[in-house]
Amino acid sequence: MENAVALAGSQSEVFLSRVKYRFPDGVNKCWTEVCLNSKKQTKKVNLYLIKPSKYDDEGYVLRYFRGVLPSNTLACLAALTERVLEQGLLTAVDIRITLIDETVSRVDCDKICRSQRGNQKTIVCLVGVQTNQFPRAADLAKTFRQAGLTVLIGGFHVSGHLAMLPNIPGDIQELFDMGVSVVKGEVEESWSSILQDAVKGQLQSLYDFIDDKPDLYTAPVPLVHHGYLKKFVSSNFGTVDCGRGCPFNCSFCTIINVQGRKMRFRSAETIAAAIRENYFHKKINFYFFTDDNFARNKNWESILEALIDLREKEGIPVQFMMQVDVLSYKIKNFVEKARRAGCSQVFIGMESINTDNLKAAGKNQNSAEDYRNLIEAYRTAEIATHVGYILGLPFDTPDSIRCDLQRLMHEVQVDQASFFIFTPLPGSRDHLEFTQQNIYMDPDFNKYDSFHETMLHPNFPKEGDLLAVYHEAWRTFYSFDNMRRVLHRASEQNYWNIFRNFLWYKSSALIEKHHPMMAGFFRCKGRTNLRPDVEPLPRLAYLNKRIGEIRHLAGESFKLLLEMQLLWLETRKYTETERKIMEELRQLRHGIYGKVRLTELRLAYARARLGFPSLQIPSGFRLFVQRWNPFTLDGNFYLSEDVLNFWQRTLEDLKHGRLSKISPPLLFRRLWLDTKLTVHFTLDWMRCPAADSR
Repeated sequence: MENAVALAGSQSEVFLSRVKYRFPDGVNKCWTEVCLNSKKQTKKVNLYLIKPSKYDDEGYVLRYFRGVLPSNTLACLAALTERVLEQGLLTAVDIRITLIDETVSRVDCDKICRSQRGNQKTIVCLVGVQTNQFPRAADLAKTFRQAGLTVLIGGFHVSGHLAMLPNIPGDIQELFDMGVSVVKGEVEESWSSILQDAVKGQLQSLYDFIDDKPDLYTAPVPLVHHGYLKKFVSSNFGTVDCGRGCPFNCSFCTIINVQGRKMRFRSAETIAAAIRENYFHKKINFYFFTDDNFARNKNWESILEALIDLREKEGIPVQFMMQVDVLSYKIKNFVEKARRAGCSQVFIGMESINTDNLKAAGKNQNSAEDYRNLIEAYRTAEIATHVGYILGLPFDTPDSIRCDLQRLMHEVQVDQASFFIFTPLPGSRDHLEFTQQNIYMDPDFNKYDSFHETMLHPNFPKEGDLLAVYHEAWRTFYSFDNMRRVLHRASEQNYWNIFRNFLWYKSSALIEKHHPMMAGFFRCKGRTNLRPDVEPLPRLAYLNKRIGEIRHLAGESFKLLLEMQLLWLETRKYTETERKIMEELRQLRHGIYGKVRLTELRLAYARARLGFPSLQIPSGFRLFVQRWNPFTLDGNFYLSEDVLNFWQRTLEDLKHGRLSKISPPLLFRRLWLDTKLTVHFTLDWMRCPAADSR
């Protein structure tokens, strides 16, 4: 996961007390001008902080109507900018700041280029750029430089690339040649001087802070703004980097070569104060701690104790997810205090279940034999487990991956998994060694996103073999049967958190065909929003293509929604009365109807559903409940294979024009029954908040 590095912090729109502050898409949130000395001439500056997206396989910019994971990039830069302005380090300057996260907002290049006119100066900062985003960032930089704008770029790609290679790589040299300023490293202690140089027009070609790691203890915490979060599915979601760095030495990791192996951390008091402020003023109570390894933060205990006080003494229902290593559960009191502090989910860098692969990747701290104990420790504490798993490591084969995947599901029993194709990212030791050994790596950095093949693997000789196994892994782990097993053993507190993640992951990985951590909901595709070397389609051809894509998305989303409703139906937590009724339903379906009469069964279920099994229900209200009860025995039994098969056959018949095979009465009956199911599913979903207040 990305943390704040050169021009890297978090993507949030914040209240900047001394500036004109504008949000993307023309939504004005606050406008407060810098207090200037009336005797001095005001210099107007437009400052754009842009978090670039990436291109898809067709060349379109990847953008969504609603995002899922706000990164930690723009919020850090916003907090640092606010501090610079509060300290009065930019005098006689009227700054208009715009924050743009391209994954959820369009970058209007023409408008930005036109903003530099008269006495107005425009500065564009391309922030937190990862390797797969670099081609898009470079194209934006070229566009802005051709218009004469001041442009800076920073993030893991440029920082890691320059940190590991002895010579300047060609892609970064092109930036220098265009007049783009490159920032290498973290900027907490240098942001003010960079801004001053930019305003004065005295930027250096390279700012190198890679060996000057800033002290985070009193650095401003990333700021979040509720207005920005409205572009995401959960508006109560914020990010905080409690610390940076990681003590381990994994060969594929870029973090250790950019942020270092020495852990640095923020103070517990600073984090607690920010969480308290966000809760009371912005209604934010769920956080992603972006630390690459929170368990190795030397300040973890004081941070967790501060969160425990917020929950138990101040009544703030803070909840969070964190990233840890596989040895974290052995740290005394770590799991217990994380649970009390509000941890609902933990992301674990498991990477592989194959011992030889772990050794090859330098993951010596991992012990595959101990994985089951690791997962069980967190599950006992009612913390959901989510593992990162890499496919394409040296000892992987198609058969070994399938075998390991079965062990992961049935033996280790993780709750959720994110699959990644091994990718030699610039800034990692793997990339350096492959470069020195002249091993082939795909030259298109747009593919370095963990779901494309970028190397030739000897055990996957044909191009696309590894990618096929990768997609198979997603389908296998997120199959109906495995999701049902996971939800059956999930605690009541974590049921809906896991369920929502299943919906998100299946939508992203199996419908959108993008990694969930880089995706959102409903693609927004501009006809001309393409890579420069891709010719846009004619309007009519584009319209036909887009309509087909939306139709396909709607059909697949409908099937997914139906599948998730049935998954809920089979895994939701039943009362004892409901369990008895379900058994009767199973008997009825197989023609073994016993002692319970139909009317009694309906009444019993209605009472159980309402939670008053010992009370008599008025006949009129009972009739209402029965009519909207998806379990009403009117010839339909909600078994997943029946419902899914019906809709698959119906959609195929409609697609091929076989209207004579469709029974209108049966079709409308099924629609009515599924509508009732949807009502109950939606009501149950809405009763459970996104972040519980355990």
